[in-house]
Amino acid sequence: MDNASYESNLLLSQYLLFHYGSREQQLPWNDGPHEALAFPVRCVREGVDPDRLPSKRRALDVGCAVGRATFELGRIFESVTGIDYSHAFVEAASKIAEAGSLAYQFQETGTILADAAAERPEGVESDVTFSQGDAQHLPADLGRFDCVLAANLLCRLGQPDLFLKRLPDLLEPGGQLIITTPNTWLESFTAKEFWLGATPETGEPLEALQARLLSDFELDRVWDMPFLIREHRRKYQWSVAQASRWIKRA
Repeated sequence: MDNASYESNLLLSQYLLFHYGSREQQLPWNDGPHEALAFPVRCVREGVDPDRLPSKRRALDVGCAVGRATFELGRIFESVTGIDYSHAFVEAASKIAEAGSLAYQFQETGTILADAAAERPEGVESDVTFSQGDAQHLPADLGRFDCVLAANLLCRLGQPDLFLKRLPDLLEPGGQLIITTPNTWLESFTAKEFWLGATPETGEPLEALQARLLSDFELDRVWDMPFLIREHRRKYQWSVAQASRWIKRA
Protein backbone atom coordinates (compact mmCIF):
# COMPACT_ATOMS: atom_id res chain seq x y z
CA MET A 1 0.00 0.00 0.00
CA ASP A 2 1.36 3.45 -0.88
CA ASN A 3 0.32 6.90 0.33
CA ALA A 4 -2.21 7.23 -2.50
CA SER A 5 -4.24 4.50 -0.79
CA TYR A 6 -5.04 6.93 2.02
CA GLU A 7 -7.00 9.07 -0.45
CA SER A 8 -9.44 6.29 -1.40
CA ASN A 9 -13.13 6.48 -0.46
CA LEU A 10 -13.00 2.93 0.90
CA LEU A 11 -10.21 3.73 3.33
CA LEU A 12 -11.86 7.01 4.29
CA SER A 13 -15.08 5.22 5.23
CA GLN A 14 -13.12 2.62 7.23
CA TYR A 15 -11.35 5.32 9.20
CA LEU A 16 -14.51 7.33 9.79
CA LEU A 17 -16.06 4.17 11.22
CA PHE A 18 -12.90 3.40 13.23
CA HIS A 19 -12.90 6.90 14.74
CA TYR A 20 -16.61 7.73 15.09
CA GLY A 21 -18.64 4.55 14.68
CA SER A 22 -20.77 3.22 17.51
CA ARG A 23 -19.91 -0.03 19.26
CA GLU A 24 -22.69 -1.78 17.35
CA GLN A 25 -21.57 -0.40 13.98
CA GLN A 26 -17.94 -1.35 14.48
CA LEU A 27 -18.44 -4.82 15.95
CA PRO A 28 -22.02 -6.15 15.65
CA TRP A 29 -21.21 -9.45 17.38
CA ASN A 30 -21.48 -10.50 21.01
CA ASP A 31 -18.20 -12.35 20.64
CA GLY A 32 -15.15 -10.39 19.65
CA PRO A 33 -12.52 -8.03 21.09
CA HIS A 34 -14.79 -5.20 22.26
CA GLU A 35 -11.97 -3.89 24.46
CA ALA A 36 -10.16 -2.94 21.23
CA LEU A 37 -12.81 -0.38 20.22
CA ALA A 38 -12.57 3.42 20.71
CA PHE A 39 -8.83 3.40 20.07
CA PRO A 40 -8.49 7.13 19.22
CA VAL A 41 -10.28 8.07 22.43
CA ARG A 42 -8.20 5.66 24.50
CA CYS A 43 -4.98 7.09 23.05
CA VAL A 44 -5.78 10.32 24.87
CA ARG A 45 -7.49 8.98 27.98
CA GLU A 46 -4.79 6.38 28.63
CA GLY A 47 -1.90 8.41 27.25
CA VAL A 48 -2.22 11.91 28.65
CA ASP A 49 -1.74 12.53 32.37
CA PRO A 50 -3.50 15.90 32.83
CA ASP A 51 -2.49 16.30 36.46
CA ARG A 52 1.22 16.35 35.56
CA LEU A 53 1.04 18.85 32.71
CA PRO A 54 2.79 22.16 33.35
CA SER A 55 0.23 23.85 31.10
CA LYS A 56 -2.88 22.88 29.16
CA ARG A 57 -2.72 25.50 26.44
CA ARG A 58 -1.73 23.69 23.24
CA ALA A 59 -1.68 20.13 21.88
CA LEU A 60 -0.64 18.67 18.54
CA ASP A 61 -1.98 15.47 16.95
CA VAL A 62 0.40 14.36 14.18
CA GLY A 63 -1.02 11.74 11.86
CA CYS A 64 -4.49 12.63 13.13
CA ALA A 65 -6.35 10.78 10.32
CA VAL A 66 -10.01 11.85 10.55
CA GLY A 67 -9.58 13.52 13.90
CA ARG A 68 -11.31 11.71 16.75
CA ALA A 69 -8.27 11.83 19.04
CA THR A 70 -7.78 15.50 18.14
CA PHE A 71 -11.24 16.29 19.49
CA GLU A 72 -10.54 14.21 22.60
CA LEU A 73 -7.42 16.31 23.23
CA GLY A 74 -9.79 19.29 23.07
CA ARG A 75 -11.32 18.13 26.37
CA ILE A 76 -7.98 18.87 28.04
CA PHE A 77 -6.27 21.63 26.04
CA GLU A 78 -7.40 25.11 25.06
CA SER A 79 -6.17 24.77 21.48
CA VAL A 80 -5.52 21.62 19.44
CA THR A 81 -4.06 21.20 15.96
CA GLY A 82 -4.43 18.00 13.94
CA ILE A 83 -2.11 17.36 11.01
CA ASP A 84 -2.34 14.52 8.50
CA TYR A 85 -0.75 13.70 5.15
CA SER A 86 -4.07 12.68 3.58
CA HIS A 87 -6.05 15.50 1.98
CA ALA A 88 -9.21 13.37 2.18
CA PHE A 89 -8.78 12.70 5.91
CA VAL A 90 -8.13 16.36 6.71
CA GLU A 91 -11.08 17.51 4.62
CA ALA A 92 -13.36 15.07 6.45
CA ALA A 93 -12.07 16.09 9.90
CA SER A 94 -12.48 19.78 9.05
CA LYS A 95 -16.08 19.24 7.95
CA ILE A 96 -16.85 17.48 11.22
CA ALA A 97 -15.26 20.34 13.16
CA GLU A 98 -17.09 23.06 11.23
CA ALA A 99 -20.47 21.50 10.43
CA GLY A 100 -20.75 19.22 13.44
CA SER A 101 -21.27 16.03 11.43
CA LEU A 102 -20.38 14.27 8.19
CA ALA A 103 -22.53 11.68 6.45
CA TYR A 104 -20.74 8.62 5.06
CA GLN A 105 -21.36 4.98 4.19
CA PHE A 106 -19.53 1.86 5.33
CA GLN A 107 -19.44 -1.61 3.84
CA GLU A 108 -21.68 -4.37 5.11
CA THR A 109 -20.78 -6.96 2.45
CA GLY A 110 -19.90 -6.68 -1.22
CA THR A 111 -21.60 -3.56 -2.56
CA ILE A 112 -24.19 -3.41 0.24
CA LEU A 113 -23.54 -0.26 2.26
CA ALA A 114 -24.91 1.19 5.49
CA ASP A 115 -25.51 4.88 6.16
CA ALA A 116 -23.79 6.56 9.07
CA ALA A 117 -22.75 9.98 10.35
CA ALA A 118 -19.52 11.03 12.02
CA GLU A 119 -20.49 13.46 14.79
CA ARG A 120 -18.34 16.07 16.50
CA PRO A 121 -18.07 14.84 20.10
CA GLU A 122 -20.25 16.68 22.58
CA GLY A 123 -18.60 18.84 25.20
CA VAL A 124 -15.53 19.81 23.16
CA GLU A 125 -15.48 23.61 23.24
CA SER A 126 -11.78 24.14 22.56
CA ASP A 127 -10.34 25.53 19.34
CA VAL A 128 -9.76 22.40 17.21
CA THR A 129 -8.32 22.84 13.72
CA PHE A 130 -6.95 20.53 11.04
CA SER A 131 -4.41 20.98 8.27
CA GLN A 132 -2.68 18.85 5.68
CA GLY A 133 1.03 18.28 6.21
CA ASP A 134 3.92 15.84 6.22
CA ALA A 135 5.10 14.64 9.64
CA GLN A 136 8.60 14.41 8.20
CA HIS A 137 8.60 18.08 7.17
CA LEU A 138 6.43 19.94 9.67
CA PRO A 139 6.16 23.73 9.29
CA ALA A 140 8.93 25.65 11.03
CA ASP A 141 6.50 28.08 12.66
CA LEU A 142 4.35 25.58 14.57
CA GLY A 143 5.74 26.73 17.91
CA ARG A 144 5.78 24.61 21.05
CA PHE A 145 3.11 22.39 22.57
CA ASP A 146 2.28 20.96 25.97
CA CYS A 147 1.43 17.60 24.40
CA VAL A 148 2.18 15.84 21.12
CA LEU A 149 0.32 12.68 20.08
CA ALA A 150 1.62 10.45 17.30
CA ALA A 151 -0.79 7.52 17.04
CA ASN A 152 0.17 4.67 14.71
CA LEU A 153 2.33 6.99 12.64
CA LEU A 154 5.98 5.93 12.85
CA CYS A 155 5.83 2.75 10.76
CA ARG A 156 3.99 4.58 7.97
CA LEU A 157 6.72 7.19 7.41
CA GLY A 158 9.39 6.95 4.76
CA GLN A 159 12.01 8.34 7.17
CA PRO A 160 10.66 8.33 10.74
CA ASP A 161 13.91 9.80 12.07
CA LEU A 162 13.05 13.10 10.37
CA PHE A 163 9.95 13.31 12.56
CA LEU A 164 11.71 12.16 15.73
CA LYS A 165 14.46 14.75 15.35
CA ARG A 166 11.86 17.52 15.26
CA LEU A 167 10.15 16.49 18.49
CA PRO A 168 12.46 18.21 21.02
CA ASP A 169 11.65 21.58 19.44
CA LEU A 170 7.91 20.89 19.47
CA LEU A 171 7.43 20.25 23.18
CA GLU A 172 7.63 22.54 26.17
CA PRO A 173 9.73 21.36 29.14
CA GLY A 174 7.59 18.93 31.10
CA GLY A 175 5.37 18.39 28.07
CA GLN A 176 4.09 14.92 27.25
CA LEU A 177 4.77 12.93 24.08
CA ILE A 178 2.47 9.97 23.44
CA ILE A 179 3.49 7.49 20.75
CA THR A 180 1.57 4.40 19.69
CA THR A 181 2.70 2.02 16.97
CA PRO A 182 1.91 -1.55 15.95
CA ASN A 183 5.49 -1.72 14.60
CA THR A 184 4.29 -3.00 11.24
CA TRP A 185 7.50 -2.21 9.42
CA LEU A 186 7.00 -2.77 5.69
CA GLU A 187 9.32 -1.83 2.87
CA SER A 188 6.30 -0.61 0.88
CA PHE A 189 6.19 2.28 3.37
CA THR A 190 9.70 2.49 4.82
CA ALA A 191 12.96 1.27 3.30
CA LYS A 192 14.57 -1.19 5.70
CA GLU A 193 17.53 1.11 6.30
CA PHE A 194 15.11 3.59 7.92
CA TRP A 195 13.22 1.15 10.15
CA LEU A 196 13.36 1.77 13.90
CA GLY A 197 14.84 -1.54 14.95
CA ALA A 198 12.75 -4.57 13.93
CA THR A 199 15.69 -6.57 12.57
CA PRO A 200 18.04 -9.01 14.36
CA GLU A 201 20.86 -6.53 13.88
CA THR A 202 19.05 -3.43 15.16
CA GLY A 203 16.93 -4.99 17.93
CA GLU A 204 13.46 -4.20 19.23
CA PRO A 205 11.70 -1.03 18.01
CA LEU A 206 11.28 0.36 21.54
CA GLU A 207 15.03 0.09 22.10
CA ALA A 208 15.65 1.98 18.86
CA LEU A 209 13.12 4.62 19.93
CA GLN A 210 14.81 5.02 23.30
CA ALA A 211 18.19 5.51 21.63
CA ARG A 212 16.75 8.41 19.65
CA LEU A 213 14.67 10.10 22.35
CA LEU A 214 16.32 9.62 25.73
CA SER A 215 18.69 12.57 25.39
CA ASP A 216 15.68 14.92 25.37
CA PHE A 217 12.89 12.84 26.92
CA GLU A 218 12.32 10.63 29.95
CA LEU A 219 10.48 7.39 29.21
CA ASP A 220 7.58 7.51 31.66
CA ARG A 221 5.36 4.57 30.76
CA VAL A 222 4.99 1.69 28.26
CA TRP A 223 1.79 -0.31 27.73
CA ASP A 224 -0.15 -2.29 25.10
CA MET A 225 -3.19 -0.96 23.25
CA PRO A 226 -5.29 -3.32 21.11
CA PHE A 227 -7.31 -1.81 18.29
CA LEU A 228 -9.80 -3.09 15.75
CA ILE A 229 -10.45 -1.86 12.21
CA ARG A 230 -13.54 -3.21 10.49
CA GLU A 231 -13.25 -4.00 6.79
CA HIS A 232 -16.78 -5.38 6.47
CA ARG A 233 -19.35 -7.15 8.63
CA ARG A 234 -17.36 -10.40 8.77
CA LYS A 235 -13.74 -9.28 8.38
CA TYR A 236 -11.62 -7.26 10.78
CA GLN A 237 -8.02 -6.21 11.45
CA TRP A 238 -7.08 -6.81 15.10
CA SER A 239 -3.73 -5.34 16.13
CA VAL A 240 -1.89 -4.42 19.31
CA ALA A 241 -0.05 -1.12 19.35
CA GLN A 242 2.88 -0.53 21.67
CA ALA A 243 2.16 2.72 23.50
CA SER A 244 4.69 4.88 25.31
CA ARG A 245 4.59 8.20 27.15
CA TRP A 246 7.63 10.45 27.26
CA ILE A 247 8.25 13.59 29.31
CA LYS A 248 10.30 16.43 27.81
CA ARG A 249 13.35 17.15 29.93
CA ALA A 250 13.85 20.70 31.22
